[in-house]
Amino acid sequence: MNRRQKAVLIESIAVIALTAVAVWGMINFKDWVNRSEAMRAMEQLGQKALQYRQQHGAVPPETYVESIKESLEGHVRLGNLRYRAQWIDFDSTPDDVLAYTERDYHSLLVGKGYVVLRLDGRVQWMSRKDFRQLLSQQRRKSPEEIQMLQE
Repeated sequence: MNRRQKAVLIESIAVIALTAVAVWGMINFKDWVNRSEAMRAMEQLGQKALQYRQQHGAVPPETYVESIKESLEGHVRLGNLRYRAQWIDFDSTPDDVLAYTERDYHSLLVGKGYVVLRLDGRVQWMSRKDFRQLLSQQRRKSPEEIQMLQE
């Protein structure tokens, strides 16, 4: 191989590598933005749920949450929202999970996990392992929920 052929080959490999890195970066950036939007939408939902709770003394019913979910900015990013109001009682702590949605991103940086709304309005991203452990601890308090989810 002569010098010109080597230069063309090296330049081609560099362009391909740079393109691959750019594509990987855009995929990760897209997933990061989608996760941020889902968390922002869940924060808005949490604020509305806290307002309802302060006014009425109880968490809002599922029908109320569904109606405000449609009016939220970024509600599309929430996906399949699981609302646990029927399992919240007076003994519940602020750390109990009020709502959650599973998000399955394809990037390595964001990954798979859950956007979780706590009873006190906090929103956080949790890995699948951490979330399942937390939810299993909370479900021990309500065996009816486990039975209902299995059906």
